[in-house]
Amino acid sequence: MKHTTNSQSSNLAGLYTLSLRMVIGWTYFSAFWRRLILENKLIPDEKGYIGEKFNHFLPNALGIKPIIEYLVTHPDALQRSMMMFTIIEAIVGLFIILGLFTRLMSIGIFSLALGILLGSGWLGTTCLDEWQIGVLGVAGGFVLFLSGSGDYSLDNYLIRKNKTFTQTKWFQWLGSGKLPISQPKVFVLIGSLIIFGLTLYTNQYFHGGVWGTLHNKSVKPKLEISNISHNNSDLKFEVYRTEGADVYGSFLIGIHILDKNGKILKEIDHKELSKFSKDNIKNHYVAKVKPGKHSLVIPLGAKADMNIRINDIIQKDAIHTLKLIDISGLEWVQAIQQ
Repeated sequence: MKHTTNSQSSNLAGLYTLSLRMVIGWTYFSAFWRRLILENKLIPDEKGYIGEKFNHFLPNALGIKPIIEYLVTHPDALQRSMMMFTIIEAIVGLFIILGLFTRLMSIGIFSLALGILLGSGWLGTTCLDEWQIGVLGVAGGFVLFLSGSGDYSLDNYLIRKNKTFTQTKWFQWLGSGKLPISQPKVFVLIGSLIIFGLTLYTNQYFHGGVWGTLHNKSVKPKLEISNISHNNSDLKFEVYRTEGADVYGSFLIGIHILDKNGKILKEIDHKELSKFSKDNIKNHYVAKVKPGKHSLVIPLGAKADMNIRINDIIQKDAIHTLKLIDISGLEWVQAIQQ
């Protein structure tokens, strides 16, 4: 009688999470659907390539930045990884919707959501979009692991058909049915507190959402200028776009080389930047700095070495400051070490 009651309780728990299972399942299966069925977003150098979007995560990722940087500097490995992730998302999402090996797939949901959280939890122009998706995915994966699937699932169909393997402990851990944990209250409490702690920590780390000053790194572009050097013919520097909306570039409309009094020694305007030679741009990642229709476009996460000819500057020793000007009016200034 006690065994029957426990089985009924676990089945009801799985039934009550049906809507959560189907919505989370589609969230991940739809990644495959969008990238391969509706459009092919796995082709490098074509508009919408998912690898370039992955590059957008890089500047402020938490803990996994070295992995992202390795992939975006190795295009072949990046493409293979994007294909692998897409296939995994398809399998995990479809199996969760169908309720097949639900607990194993919930671990996949948990892991994928954690990757989203750590990689892109800082993104979101109007609200904390990616952070919310990440933390809710982690919590949802944990809930589905606890509940398994109920009546409307293939796990339950196999159990009702009395398949021998459904009576084994490994199926209870990876499929559905009563979760074989001796102290479920302790397990649930510890797991929930860990996830809640992760939520508070990432909310604070990415957005200052627990104490202090709120900040949103997706609102406006930010460029970092470094490694400036020059000789009699060329001035070289590195530019790195670290903040701003991932769907909107920084549109550079001016580059000024100044003396110590702020006088312009050389100016490159938006017309020249729109025709800037690609031979003078050495991109580091798959997100590329490149000339656009009316400006030089710098996508989020792009890093490049830039080369400017300075033959027309007579007094090379007067060169003091480099200024970059965005179409929004933002300016970034960096002193040049002599």
